[in-house]
Amino acid sequence: MKNPTCTLVTPTYNWPEALELLLLSVKNQSYLPNEVIIADDGSKEETKKLIEHFQKDFPVPLIHVWHEDNKNQKPAIMNKAIAKAKYDYIIEIDGDIIMHKEFVKDHLSLAEKNVFLYGSRVNIQKDYLATLFEEKKIHFNLFSKGIKKRGRTLHIPLLANRYKKEDKRSNKLRGCNMSFWRSDLIKINGFNESLTGWGIDDSEMIQRLINIGVQGKRLKHKGIVYHIYHKEQNKSHIQVNQLIEKETTEKKLTYIEKGIDQYLNN
Repeated sequence: MKNPTCTLVTPTYNWPEALELLLLSVKNQSYLPNEVIIADDGSKEETKKLIEHFQKDFPVPLIHVWHEDNKNQKPAIMNKAIAKAKYDYIIEIDGDIIMHKEFVKDHLSLAEKNVFLYGSRVNIQKDYLATLFEEKKIHFNLFSKGIKKRGRTLHIPLLANRYKKEDKRSNKLRGCNMSFWRSDLIKINGFNESLTGWGIDDSEMIQRLINIGVQGKRLKHKGIVYHIYHKEQNKSHIQVNQLIEKETTEKKLTYIEKGIDQYLNN
């Protein structure tokens, strides 16, 4: 199958230094997405100015979808962004991610119908951040300073193809590195806006994909990303979100009331 058309979507919130490195890593891709959408959960003017600066000479359309800051509303801004996406396949990364130059190509090379992909991340350590941002560093390898989980830096496409499809949600799933068909997301009505605060939104959405028969496939030695260290998010709502996810899993729920359908006709 030839590579599908794709939209790269990333949520962001008031961290333009990290977003700059992410966008530099998009420009460095060996195979570009058809468009990039920044799902902005209410950032201030500095982020807007950064995006406008990149829009001047970005190699593909760079779209900024913003709503007002009302605490953590990631499911809503992701739904708004993906509703605007023009292309068939969605690659989702976090706003604090630097991509390996083959990242987009890797995801698209393994895309297949009724399958979503998920990868892991190499962690960039806290004591390296000053150097990272000062040097605007986007290239890493096995021997780079300031990283841990070094084995995950190894890009070995032949080994990546041996992973089998899965019918159950993996505990290795990370929303910072995954991809899926836009049409599959619309079938389950997107991200669940009943979830509040940080956490669970990606895994709850993926559980509904699994409930409609979409299988997962792990990306290892392909689809490599580097995650910039930050303080842990506020997890005060996570138990409520976990209960919603538990219900989705046990009752095999496939569709939620408050989702992407609100924005599809806009």
